[in-house]
Amino acid sequence: MQIQIKDDFDLEKISVSGQCFRVRQFEDGTFRFITGEHVIYIRREGTDQFFVSCDEDNWKNIWSVYFDLGRSYGEIYRAECDKHPFIQEAMGYGRGLRVLRQNPWEMLVTFIISQRKSIPAISKSVEMLAAKYGHCIDTGYESLRTFPTPQEMACASEDELMECSLGYRTKYVLDALHQVLTGSLDLDSVSAYSDEDLLSKLQNVHGVGKKVANCVSLFGYGRTGCVPVDVWISRAIEKECKGEDPFHLFGENAGIIQQYVFYYEKRHPQK
Repeated sequence: MQIQIKDDFDLEKISVSGQCFRVRQFEDGTFRFITGEHVIYIRREGTDQFFVSCDEDNWKNIWSVYFDLGRSYGEIYRAECDKHPFIQEAMGYGRGLRVLRQNPWEMLVTFIISQRKSIPAISKSVEMLAAKYGHCIDTGYESLRTFPTPQEMACASEDELMECSLGYRTKYVLDALHQVLTGSLDLDSVSAYSDEDLLSKLQNVHGVGKKVANCVSLFGYGRTGCVPVDVWISRAIEKECKGEDPFHLFGENAGIIQQYVFYYEKRHPQK
């Protein structure tokens, strides 16, 4: 199916933006994204024209939500870029990025795993979890394993999880799994919480601090006012902003601005 996207939308930038770890790029420029049971193959074929492998209903109900296409990032750029000189540079460099709306359970586990790991190492562990506990789906292009649900991981042992290169994070994943399976952490009901209460609830999971809680809130619940602060963002604040945190200037767009800054710090050639 052919679709049109007139807003900022760069598949390559999104794929390396540090928020999704199962994207694959093919030699013909096609990108594969996975969310839950759903897989899409998407390829730019013109200025604002794209081929997508799904039907119209799936595009509207699943993938438009996933890619946050109900929000104009072009308008965000125009509204926010002149508030801070470094942010303007970072936004210009990263235009085309979007904050993806992903599965909260996958985000919780993924960002627990992400602590002190490189992006390739995170991807490796996530794929190992999928291979061990997820179920197989055939897309017509390839056979894949889904990211496992809590129920599919219910019998996971510490030794089995250690085999997925989780290291010390194994106990954190097991605590998250226990809380979700027992209902102590209801990932659906917390979607109604305020940002503050959501962050607090997520931090009740062993090993989940402010950074991971903000990642889950931003990428799993679409809380765009939440700003994950990792080593790259801390470095930008110190190096580019002279120690002054600029994110308070951007209100509910602060988490989106964070993505531009993260991408800039990771990808921009050193001055």
